[in-house]
Amino acid sequence: MNSGRARAEAKRRARRLAALRAGWDTAAKHPALAWLAESARLEHADEFAPDVFATVDTRGVITANPRAEAEPAEWAWMFVHLLLHLGLGHLDQRRLTESDALLPGDLVDPAYAAACCVVVNRFAEVARVGRAPFLMPELPGGEEDELIERWRREGVPAHYRGCGTGGSRPCLTVAPRSCWRPDRTTGNTRTWRDLFARGLADAAHGAIEQAAESRGQAVRGRRMRAWDRALGWFVSSFPLLGAVAARLTLVDDPEIARAWDITIAAVSPEHGEIYVNPHVDLTEQEWRFVLAHEMLHAALRHDLRAKGRDPYLWNVACDYVINGWLVEMAVGHLPEGTLYDQRLAALSAESVYDTLCTDLRRSRKLATLGGRAVGDVLGDWLSRPDAARRRGSRRADRPPPPWERTGQVSSVDLDEFYRRALVAGLEYHRRADRGLIAAGLEQEIKALEHPPLPWDARLARWFDEHIRAPESRRSYARASRRQSATPDIPRPGRLRPEELTRQPTFGVVLDTSGSMNSTVLGKALGAIASYAMARDVPAARIVCCDAVAYDAGYLPVGAIAGRVTVRGRGGTVLQPGVTLLERAADFPADGPILIITDAACDIVRVRREHAFLIPAGARLPFTPRGPVFRIR
Repeated sequence: MNSGRARAEAKRRARRLAALRAGWDTAAKHPALAWLAESARLEHADEFAPDVFATVDTRGVITANPRAEAEPAEWAWMFVHLLLHLGLGHLDQRRLTESDALLPGDLVDPAYAAACCVVVNRFAEVARVGRAPFLMPELPGGEEDELIERWRREGVPAHYRGCGTGGSRPCLTVAPRSCWRPDRTTGNTRTWRDLFARGLADAAHGAIEQAAESRGQAVRGRRMRAWDRALGWFVSSFPLLGAVAARLTLVDDPEIARAWDITIAAVSPEHGEIYVNPHVDLTEQEWRFVLAHEMLHAALRHDLRAKGRDPYLWNVACDYVINGWLVEMAVGHLPEGTLYDQRLAALSAESVYDTLCTDLRRSRKLATLGGRAVGDVLGDWLSRPDAARRRGSRRADRPPPPWERTGQVSSVDLDEFYRRALVAGLEYHRRADRGLIAAGLEQEIKALEHPPLPWDARLARWFDEHIRAPESRRSYARASRRQSATPDIPRPGRLRPEELTRQPTFGVVLDTSGSMNSTVLGKALGAIASYAMARDVPAARIVCCDAVAYDAGYLPVGAIAGRVTVRGRGGTVLQPGVTLLERAADFPADGPILIITDAACDIVRVRREHAFLIPAGARLPFTPRGPVFRIR
């Protein structure tokens, strides 16, 4: 009996060890972690608590718990987590001492360990090796030092105490000896950061060569072009833009450059492509400047920030700002004829745009990297009928946009990718002391670190601003109310005077065509109903639109979500519904209007306060004047 139980336990242990070793092999094969894994040492010990998976010490010894139940993919994620602790210098002696992370008994401060785990998990999301063995909480914003200081003062939140591999205890431990390890072949002393940087460089070169081979640019026996080497330099040696460079695709098709009059380079942030003119004679240093310029256009989403401004002048304003940053940071060499003015270096793009608008005749003669009177930030507006005229082209038979010819379609949330890539790149760039960061660029990236409010919170603010709830009054003239805690103290009651007062209301123009998503419709109407009831709005005027407008009249706000359904099957024409509300005699002249649509509609002009609710990812076919809430 006992021998059978022992054999079963031995089989379970062998299975757990096999999963552990398979996870280690997967983590060690990652090109960015290969040097770290080669110098680190994997051990296992049975004296761990049941909730501990693995720990790492200052010598680079990773100790795993062979009694822990985990799959190979989960072990791979945990080993990547611990190797990143080493690579980011979290166990360097000087770092531990300067951060006051060492406690009596050679223990690591829990606040320091939790903040380091948060930073490592951000990098692990980019590495995408394996999967976490537990539900990962939403990672907080802020830099590592800020988190350490705040959590030492307020305590580590419960859901961040176990986001490492040590369970309820820190996964960082201090060994009796130093955290420096000699190289086994040369005998030179190297830090874990050096090994991590070497692994990142190897991974970057491999990724660039693989991407070049897929495009037919760097087949064996042929050298890479100057722009390919410049792009490889960003991935291997400039961490601020390394992740962005690895994601963007470089297209050097001369037919595209000629068809779209691209003088030097252009970028499509929405489709993740940089288009270069291969006939331009620039040095590698100048190509570094050009590619950094286009990557910042894409990462900062300048294509979406025009907000009704002239697209070309907005492009020129962003060029002045970006070029000022790159000159200040000494990234490559400024090509001849590129827009640069020292007087505009410290201004924002919005301020530069306002300056350019004071002299439109001169501003429209300025040349971007895309060409004279042609912007280098490409967008979906190129597909519109008047695109050739707006780009100043002399040819009306211009071919379709480059991304339609190359067939690339974006399938990820690029806004989220660009935000994470810049935030993580800034953190690693500063930690590795890789050079100066322009103050304006750092402020832009820090602003990206705090994502915008969700659509429903912004909608609630819109209600607070435009729909005022009636003020409640209290008076002792009404029968007093008393509290059980103080029954002897009379208090004023709520007074509802019997007089005519105008009740707050608003209008809703609802797209009820067949293309409208019922899920989006339910979320929008549910949010509107709840916010209206919270502000004592008795009823709202509803107008349903598809091919024609259907006036549903005033409906109680509590019944809006249940009584409005998708009824039309025609095209979406919203302007008649807006006009109906604006001209209605029984609708207040200052009543705001909410327009709910899937964005497949006509051009709508509203002459009073209004807002649009559209699905996430949709884009209105016109420039809206009111706020736009994207329903997720």
